[in-house]
Amino acid sequence: MILDLSNVLSEQHSTIEESVPIEMTSFRSEAGTFPIIWKSPLALCIEYAGDQELKIAGKGEVRVTIPCDRCLADVEVDIPLDFKRKVCLDLENVERMEELDETNYIDGYNFDVDQLVYNELLVGWPTKILCSEDCKGICNVCGQNLNEGTCNCEDTGLDPRMSVIRDLFKNFKEV
Repeated sequence: MILDLSNVLSEQHSTIEESVPIEMTSFRSEAGTFPIIWKSPLALCIEYAGDQELKIAGKGEVRVTIPCDRCLADVEVDIPLDFKRKVCLDLENVERMEELDETNYIDGYNFDVDQLVYNELLVGWPTKILCSEDCKGICNVCGQNLNEGTCNCEDTGLDPRMSVIRDLFKNFKEV
């Protein structure tokens, strides 16, 4: 959704306080594409702060389906959107790059709400997703989800430095 900032940046400096819908249906990043299954409207407040600066505050929530890091089962994760930004509109493009300014959601008098939500999701993305604290993961040989049952694969992931001790046990096994 694109909001018009002309009233905020004009002589009247009127404030925008709206509950705007999030139009994104999925989140795409280098890690993959993740469907957004639920989203609350974004309560957005944009006001003029003087000297070509804007104060932007927003609050909302998004529910995304992300695979578990251990067993790859789909997990529904709520990601809160709660931010306050102060944006300087007076900077040139070169200065924005030098200061690593992330205001790619403002283009002239246009404010791209979905680009702002994308930036906030990128920053607030969880680092580790687990379906449960005691998730057992998958077998690295056959791919069986170990939460659903065990497999008959031999555990080949043993530390090679322990091979001497393993050989000792094999030699002294009772017949």
